[in-house]
Amino acid sequence: MDTTSQYLSGYGIRPSVQRIAIMRYLKSNRTHPTADEIFEALRMQIPTLSKTTVYNTLKLFVEQGAAIYIGIDEKNARFDGYVEPHAHFRCKICGKIIDLEMNMEDFLPRDFRGQIDESYFYIKGICEDCNRKNN
Repeated sequence: MDTTSQYLSGYGIRPSVQRIAIMRYLKSNRTHPTADEIFEALRMQIPTLSKTTVYNTLKLFVEQGAAIYIGIDEKNARFDGYVEPHAHFRCKICGKIIDLEMNMEDFLPRDFRGQIDESYFYIKGICEDCNRKNN
């Protein structure tokens, strides 16, 4: 069994050709793609793939914790195969979404004693490339 199959199985997801291809795409393309972008990238490789399959697979991945839904882009649902706690930055000019490694505990109240199951931290601004072009 390859590592992608093992990864999916570890989240209680039965591996299939389509699921493995979608997860591999998410893991190897840290661009936070939309479902349509994933479909377009994989449809030649898997001619039987449908948009519905991509949407349903991403929904399953998110429900099982194998991927993250990113709501930072007001126009498109985006997805991330990197599920370790981290934040996202979205450039208001080019729309690029960048992973930010952060200590998420720094954003909790000091006296917090509860359990956190999910966290989403988004920052919007102008990325380094766009800032350089505009100055």
